[in-house]
Amino acid sequence: MSEETIKHIDFQELAKTAISQPLVSNIYTADPSAHVFNDKIYIYPSHDIDAGIPFNDNGDHFGMEDYHVISMDSVTSEAIDNGVALHVQDVPWAERQMWAPDAAHKDGKYYLYFPAKRANGIFQIGVAISDSPIGPFLPEPEAIKGSYTIDPAVFEDEDGKYYMYFGGIWGGQLQKYRNNKYAEENEEPSANEAALGPIVALLTDNMKEFAEEPKEIKILDENGKEILAGDNKRRFFEASWVHKYNGKYYFSYSTGDTHFICYATGDSPYGPFTYQGIILKPVIGWTSHHSICQVEGKWYLFYHDSSLSKGVTHLRSIKVTKITYNEDGTIVPINPYRE
Repeated sequence: MSEETIKHIDFQELAKTAISQPLVSNIYTADPSAHVFNDKIYIYPSHDIDAGIPFNDNGDHFGMEDYHVISMDSVTSEAIDNGVALHVQDVPWAERQMWAPDAAHKDGKYYLYFPAKRANGIFQIGVAISDSPIGPFLPEPEAIKGSYTIDPAVFEDEDGKYYMYFGGIWGGQLQKYRNNKYAEENEEPSANEAALGPIVALLTDNMKEFAEEPKEIKILDENGKEILAGDNKRRFFEASWVHKYNGKYYFSYSTGDTHFICYATGDSPYGPFTYQGIILKPVIGWTSHHSICQVEGKWYLFYHDSSLSKGVTHLRSIKVTKITYNEDGTIVPINPYRE
């Protein structure tokens, strides 16, 4: 949503029309990765702060320094802030900008995956480990070998394999990579070329490394053609997430500068995925980032907006709302504010 539009919003009225309210208000939170561990909801968001950094297209003003884990007994119960789970100062290889994380559970251990910039300004993805879903998390001394860019999302398939999805253009630096190699001269493809796809890699059994070379995912249109870089309302920008519904893999993501959460479906965790439509229409604030989680047999969308901060785009608040599926497996688009 543009800053010009935000200037004319009555935020008190907006709060009345919002389909959901912030889950926590003691801190600003964004990019909620939600999971059910041991019959309880745990949300792994970014922790937004006002870092005093000027706004730019690379998102340098998103100067987050740590992570808090939010827990809930149910989707209607009080959300509990469990305090700092990991701080950038605890991560030997990281210098700044701890952006959207995710978490996974295996064999009694909990794994927090997070992007951060090294001292050279390049994003990598790290992992920190805990015996508790709320941390504190102890980081590995080095970033995951071969990792790059932002927004890690880890999907556990029914066969027990875990896959990491990642990537984001603009500030996320994905446009600088081709075939997993960085080159400063690389930029986004032209409008009539295939858009850059998100990246996927199988994780090793110990959950600490990639078990294979990361692969680019193809997102296709209704004719089986790759979505083009100029198709801003459908092309991948950031915020990968995967869930499985009725045997189908659903890959969902943000379109960035057009502010939609969209989804595509496929028959393999590697894709290709065919575009299906919009899940969430634009929210207050520039960014849109989400997760999809099944809780007690029902599906929910966790997302954020900037209504609590009256439109400050880097001070966001996490929310949750129910997802409705049609009989054919398509998702009913969600308007975050009632007409």
